Amino acid sequence: MPMLLLPAVAQETADPAERFAVHGQSTYVWQRQPAFASPYAGTNSLSGRRATSYSLTATVDVGARLWEGAEVHLNGERAQGIPFSGLHGLGGLTNGELAKTAGSDMRFYRARLFLRQTWGLGRGSEAVPADMNQLAGVVDKRRIVLTAGNLSALDIFDAVSVSHDPRTQFMNWAFMTHGSYDYPADARGYTWGAALEYIDEGWAVRAGRFMQPKESNGLPLDTRLGRHYGDQVEFEKSHALFGRPGTLRLLAFRNKARMARYDDAVAAASIQGGVPDLAPVRREHAKIGLGIGVEQALGDHAIAFARASWADGKTETYAFTEIDRSISGGVVVDGAAWGRAGDAAGAALALNALSGPHREYLRRGGLGAFLGDGALNYGTEQIAELYYSWRPLRRLWISADAQYIRHPGYNRDRGPARVFSVRVHTEF
Repeated sequence: MPMLLLPAVAQETADPAERFAVHGQSTYVWQRQPAFASPYAGTNSLSGRRATSYSLTATVDVGARLWEGAEVHLNGERAQGIPFSGLHGLGGLTNGELAKTAGSDMRFYRARLFLRQTWGLGRGSEAVPADMNQLAGVVDKRRIVLTAGNLSALDIFDAVSVSHDPRTQFMNWAFMTHGSYDYPADARGYTWGAALEYIDEGWAVRAGRFMQPKESNGLPLDTRLGRHYGDQVEFEKSHALFGRPGTLRLLAFRNKARMARYDDAVAAASIQGGVPDLAPVRREHAKIGLGIGVEQALGDHAIAFARASWADGKTETYAFTEIDRSISGGVVVDGAAWGRAGDAAGAALALNALSGPHREYLRRGGLGAFLGDGALNYGTEQIAELYYSWRPLRRLWISADAQYIRHPGYNRDRGPARVFSVRVHTEF
């Protein structure tokens, strides 16, 4: 899913009272998947044949300060790309820049249009650097922040500094956020809604309500926020471990929409015959989930992170990907450790799993938003990713990336799959 939260190495201190700014980015990702063992395949399988994929995105952010504490941002974005197997066959898909609307034709659209209002409550001040979707300025350490409009829920929630942005960090969807976090978004990763945050020195709490798509993983949004919605609450606490800073985050979400239960689809197929189908059994349902995440400085140049998440897994995936349980973690090291400040190297592992009803639905031949081999010899999906990001120029990053995926699509009969990538990212 597309996001635009850029890493700390890209931030620079600017005028403390910036009134207007224009920022932009462009990211190209090329991926190659060698052939892998695939004794059978279904409608939504990752093809076992050698394949090539790419994505290209470009974003322009125009920001302006309206009055004291208020700023507005408008993002225009364009995107195109060809995914592996039509973006099917994996829980942890290999390129977070490829949206569900990906295609070979360049698409232009509005990605964000939001207002951020900050009310200062004292306890000293701190500088805010200029960045995408952020004007340089000074804010109180204790403050209330309201963000409302068209944006990504991941702009605000689960903002792990080193594992959040596929444009500069890990590419796999399993490392963008909690794997089981079925966060509200349209097929491009954006939504409308509002979030309120209370931020104090050393801790924060935030809550938000956002629109869901009208149908699972669709592009049109359901504007009936009183009936269908995605709610999330997050608590964040800073700490020090052996004198090194860290952050702990606890997240809970609840989605309300017209969704299908896997058990209902299986029961209907048992009576009527054939394979289970989600479409005929969609009703009003809620989905809940939890996530815990931590990031911890290991030294002057290394940060470790870990996430664990759970969703009830009773209903179909609605806006993110087909992961019901997930554990992930990794380490990112700044190139300053070897005399290349601005470079970065990262290594991460993820273990993804499905709920019992979800597994049974797929085992009987059902199709999900991303999965459906026609059969299922279930096994947890295991992902390893390594990358090196080289910064040859002030506003240019070139990355090499490798991913290893055991049991792709949770199927022991298939794989392992390997994906090798080159990414070019620029900013202005």
